[in-house]
Amino acid sequence: MSVAERAASSVPTLSVKQCCHTGGGEGAGPQSPVVALAGAPNTGKSTLFNALTGANVTMGNWPGTTVEVSRGAWHAPASCLCEGCTCPDSQPLDITLVDLPGAYSLDPHSPDEALTRELLIGGPADERPDIAVVTCDASRLTGCLYLVAQLREQGLAMVVALTMGDVADKRGIVVDVDALTERLGVPVVAIDPRRRGGLGGLAIAVRDALGVPAPDPRPVPADADALALEDDRFSWIADVVEAATTATAKDARTRSDKVDRWVTAPVLGPLIFLAVMWLVFQVTTTIAAPLQDFLDTLFSGPVTDATVAGLHAVGLGDTWVQGLLVDGLIAGVGMLLTFVPLMTLMFILLALLEDSGYLARAAVVTDRLMRRIGLPGRAFLPLIVGYGCNVPAISGTRILPNARHRILTALLVPFTACTARLTVFVMMGSIFFGAYAGTAVFGMYLTSIVIIVLVGLALRGTLWKGEPIEPLVIDLPAYQVPTLRLTASVTWVKLKGFLQTATGIILVTVIGVWLLQSIPTQPGEAFGEVPVQDSVYGVAAQAITPVFAPAGFNSWQSASTLVVGFVAKEAVISSWAQTYAVAEPEEGGAPGDLGVAVMNTFVESSGGHPIPAALAFMIFLLAYTPCVATVATQWREIGGRWTLFGVGLQLVVAWTLAVAVFQVGRLFW
Repeated sequence: MSVAERAASSVPTLSVKQCCHTGGGEGAGPQSPVVALAGAPNTGKSTLFNALTGANVTMGNWPGTTVEVSRGAWHAPASCLCEGCTCPDSQPLDITLVDLPGAYSLDPHSPDEALTRELLIGGPADERPDIAVVTCDASRLTGCLYLVAQLREQGLAMVVALTMGDVADKRGIVVDVDALTERLGVPVVAIDPRRRGGLGGLAIAVRDALGVPAPDPRPVPADADALALEDDRFSWIADVVEAATTATAKDARTRSDKVDRWVTAPVLGPLIFLAVMWLVFQVTTTIAAPLQDFLDTLFSGPVTDATVAGLHAVGLGDTWVQGLLVDGLIAGVGMLLTFVPLMTLMFILLALLEDSGYLARAAVVTDRLMRRIGLPGRAFLPLIVGYGCNVPAISGTRILPNARHRILTALLVPFTACTARLTVFVMMGSIFFGAYAGTAVFGMYLTSIVIIVLVGLALRGTLWKGEPIEPLVIDLPAYQVPTLRLTASVTWVKLKGFLQTATGIILVTVIGVWLLQSIPTQPGEAFGEVPVQDSVYGVAAQAITPVFAPAGFNSWQSASTLVVGFVAKEAVISSWAQTYAVAEPEEGGAPGDLGVAVMNTFVESSGGHPIPAALAFMIFLLAYTPCVATVATQWREIGGRWTLFGVGLQLVVAWTLAVAVFQVGRLFW
């Protein structure tokens, strides 16, 4: 039976105990054991974590470090089927699952890998996980077993989860799981985490390993130096692979190899990457548009009318309470929630690209470009994460072994067009570019890449001059057909984060903006009944408006949203919606018709050149400081001095580019 067939089979790798009295049932381990998932990158470790935990996941720093890890609750099923039995193994076991950073070995080259080593074999024994589950790719077993060899020398309680069995089968590699178990001296379970195959057998193996002492350490030559120890490990790995695997006669070039010939080509590869990303944005904006219109109509129509009617019924109509609920929360948060379909589609498409294995190729395609700006190819991974959210991207710079490279990458991440900016780009694109909104949004992402390259080149030629660059070393996973369950799980986790932002910091921001818009600056005006331009909010915005005159959007309505955008970029839309919801109807539109109001504002502020002014506004939004959460993460990762330098750099780049775009653009539009 092949590895893939064994993983898909309903028969678990380890036999289910029919009665707890036949052995192994005594001592079920601690009530809440901690199990660590370890393994090399691209071996299915994180996929397995998502499969075992579902939505029960939290992110946070490991105590005493700045490294973020994922923790989740794994409800391991019972392993004793004895009817009426009350032994511990007859009940499900709640396990705390920790997804450790990927590592090829216990020899750390970055803070992430150092944490993996510390948790597995370093530090006090009571702070270590009770057991480690190490994922190994069956199609490239030799490279994955080095970590196993090192852990076996420590006598660590361990279970090996054998993944990628279908890929091994396609390459003509047959792995004998029983022989591998015998040679490694620890349980080996064939699993398929993408399709939930073999997870029952893994649960049984983990529960059994928790109930018995850890295996004796693998013997190594006495007084062996580092080189001799390396030779011994590689010899042991070679013997294990020879005894447990056989190769059948198949074409050495797999389907993935044939596709990679084109996808990772020096010239065609980048063009394919750009075409794929353009298609993602075009599909997202086109499909989401009618859904956004429906939600917009829902919030501005029935929801608003019902709220007003309810407030009048209880005697609170035409009061500050109505202003807070209708002009504040419904106008602000409601407008932001209309972008939920857009964000959902974007997350689905990016999850499909990641699950298929394509995004790993993007690192190879961009390696040459990254090296030109003074960064290793691995720096592309945090940058690509930045297009989702800048906060985890900056945290992800820990995968880089060089401290100077981590600082440079953390300074460049804020120039990536995160999904928070995407909501504003889509809105601006729909207002000013109509059917070409998708192309306009894609243009912002291309501009983001150009800014990263130019700023990187400038910093490399000054502050980072002569910094050595390591070559890119990455294992490319085989292309696979994305699974519905995994795609849905990843999408929901990301969408949940967006919704939490909308209901958390954005809610506070919306209330703060409404409060500032309700406080009058002139005597004789009542709270909540003051025109916006005469409120504290409007007056403060008018004070900074002249700064943006050379960029064509020197209106207090636009300037104020950029200030609010320091808190979170999603708040740009909510603050706009609040401002225009309480303003007089614009010519050609009804009260609250945000698109018409924004267009008229840009026409007036730009002197009749709304298109270049809109582009300048989008460029400024792209390049200036993303949000306070990003600043806080930078402060934690690279220190206050570099963070303040980064904020200043972002503002200078944003203003300079915005002015250049408008001044040149108004000559043509």
